[in-house]
Amino acid sequence: MKETLYQLILDQSERLLDMSDRIFDNPEYDGEEHFASGLLEDYLEENGFQVQRGLTGWPTAFRATWKQGEGGPRIGLLCEYDALRQLGHGCGHQMQGPCICGTAVALKNAGFDQPFELVVYGTPAEETRGAKITMWENGCFRDIDVALMMHGGPDTCVDERSLALSNYIVTFRGKGAHAALAPDQGRSALDALLLTFNAVEFLREHVREDTRMHYTINETPGPANVVPAKAVGAFSLRSYSREVLNDVCRRFEQIVQGAALMSDVEYEIAKDKDVDNKIPCLALNEIIMDNAAACGAPGIAPPRKKTGSTDFGNVTNHMPGCCIRVKFVPAGTSSHSQTYVEAGKSQEAHDAVLTGAKVLAGTACDLIQTPGLIDKLWMDFEQAKQNA
Repeated sequence: MKETLYQLILDQSERLLDMSDRIFDNPEYDGEEHFASGLLEDYLEENGFQVQRGLTGWPTAFRATWKQGEGGPRIGLLCEYDALRQLGHGCGHQMQGPCICGTAVALKNAGFDQPFELVVYGTPAEETRGAKITMWENGCFRDIDVALMMHGGPDTCVDERSLALSNYIVTFRGKGAHAALAPDQGRSALDALLLTFNAVEFLREHVREDTRMHYTINETPGPANVVPAKAVGAFSLRSYSREVLNDVCRRFEQIVQGAALMSDVEYEIAKDKDVDNKIPCLALNEIIMDNAAACGAPGIAPPRKKTGSTDFGNVTNHMPGCCIRVKFVPAGTSSHSQTYVEAGKSQEAHDAVLTGAKVLAGTACDLIQTPGLIDKLWMDFEQAKQNA
């Protein structure tokens, strides 16, 4: 059956690779991925899937389904297709949708005897607002038993952990005044922002070692001879534990309040993204990597023990999930880089689309044909969640 799946994927290769290149050539951002989502929706619809175009809050999200019989595993296939501003597809997201479409169509047409359901979710804005976060809150992903994804990378591997993330935009509002003639009449919003920066540096000594805290000034406060009436800062706080991060966030918000009090200014705190750490399902990771080896995936490497932040973590807090990373750039290459862009339409990138589809189709084949395997994954997931 897996050889049949591989061939069904190769039979689609011309369309899949054309879609990947066209998405690459038309980068879109932050929930405005109309071209990419439409391309993927059209392909799934052409191949017999029922497609819901646009989901609550996200016009470029979609849900596509196909079902055989009653019961059986409900296999979720998730894809991203947003790019990076000023860089384009520097994270390889152009490969994901075509890979997932190829996987879904191959599984539909393979001729399984067992009942199963395929649910494909298109998830926008991973790089910015993280659509998967609010998609879950709005009821998505509740209809699947397992969540599978593909991503390009410098190695073929899976992840074990990812960083929880909370992003803040903090705005201080004071009172402008001439800095030489009437400084006593001014209340500096920039003072409050600088005090916040300094306090974050003091906080670093008193947080767990896996905590990360980054910040920058979002708006130029103005000329030196005017007391700044407004100052805006962006802050990113991270930890491998959401529970730990929640307490860091509490302490950070107190810092902002204290800085405003010391500077005699007003403040606004806006939290614009809350990404959870990934809960690993090691049994699913093992199945994925066995299938990577079986189809001859390049550059197989050990699992990544620690990674950055992804809204896929919010999905894996609720069910077994895994993303196979498929090698298409040299080992050690960082994502969000020009190297990723330059390799985006390479033979290696094309091969990664097809290899990723083979890995995921083979994994789904195991889930469909092996009685009790989904239950085993859920036991592993529940145990990992208790230990997170």
